Amino acid sequence: MEFQTTLQRGNRVQVPKLVRWKFKLESDQVLKVTVGARGMIVVWETYYACMDKSGRITVPKMIQNELLKRTIRLSRLIGTIVHVRLAPA
Repeated sequence: MEFQTTLQRGNRVQVPKLVRWKFKLESDQVLKVTVGARGMIVVWETYYACMDKSGRITVPKMIQNELLKRTIRLSRLIGTIVHVRLAPA
């Protein structure tokens, strides 16, 4: 499944409630998360994570740094639109 969202404070992305319901995602389920930041091109980084009870997934600092290094014209990621792909691990 794939959706777009903004990177929130605390380096987290919100998984929409409809996506969680449709695909029956649980907070204890391990997910393969692929995050892409918009710049001139979309740069993808993949990692494994679990959602918290509110449906948010934290983007690790190392992944953020990699996205910033390879994305043109972005000085910080918070508040930018990111593409998120989720798959069961």
